[in-house]
Amino acid sequence: MGNAVKTAFLLAALTVFLVLIGQYFGGQNGMVLALVLAGVMNFVSYFFSDKIALAMYRAQPVTREELPRVYGVVERMTQRIGLPMPKIYVIPSDSPNAFATGRNPRHASVAVTQGILNLLNDEELEGVLAHELGHVRNRDILISSIAATLAGAVTMLARMGYWASLFGGMGGRDDDRRGGGLGALLMIILAPVAAMLIQLAVSRSREYQADATGAEFTGNPYALASALRKLDEYSRRRPLVATPSTAHLFIVQPLLGMDFASLFSTHPPIAKRIERLTGRPAEFTQ
Repeated sequence: MGNAVKTAFLLAALTVFLVLIGQYFGGQNGMVLALVLAGVMNFVSYFFSDKIALAMYRAQPVTREELPRVYGVVERMTQRIGLPMPKIYVIPSDSPNAFATGRNPRHASVAVTQGILNLLNDEELEGVLAHELGHVRNRDILISSIAATLAGAVTMLARMGYWASLFGGMGGRDDDRRGGGLGALLMIILAPVAAMLIQLAVSRSREYQADATGAEFTGNPYALASALRKLDEYSRRRPLVATPSTAHLFIVQPLLGMDFASLFSTHPPIAKRIERLTGRPAEFTQ
């Protein structure tokens, strides 16, 4: 299944999910409202999901003169592999991390934190940037960005519906009020879970693919493996706090402020990624 088909499936699945939420909380009127909202959200997600993700982490655009170290690496690689030059952003955070976003290679952006620039040497930074360009080349960035926007919206709408049910509901059915509280509580729990499970279906295997593509771009898998090891170690010391709906965008798992074990991990274990890159067991376990 191609990424275009997967993207369409994701939009359709979350549209249906929103409509069901609207029907539950507001009957037929709620269903119609949810359908309209879904249409607006799909449009916004397709054209503006990258800008939403960048704004969420206060990413600032930088010029070639301001960040020649990153521009030089990205320009060399994009020219060599035939990709358009993406926009470069810096996130004002000491936690080392990075992500790529955009709806296609012509509208791609790569964001790096200040922390990653301070931590990695030139070869390791090249490996990370190659990984992000791997996401661009593999056309992961649209579906990942849309998943982030829609999953966040589903979570927000579920919570809105929950609070609406506490204050009289939207359907006005008094005979359903007794069971409505439990149903609303289930919805606020299940909606974020369902949104996150959809994310997991489109993101975990993509990290392995982007690692392999990035290593192919540089011809140096050990540099990316070394970068992943450093990022894993230092991001635990200085965690980047991220929302569950956007965590899958980053090269290493940021702090979610929750722990639902491996089921809700948006990334494969770093040790497994290093093993795949180098062909031998990692020096540590996760």
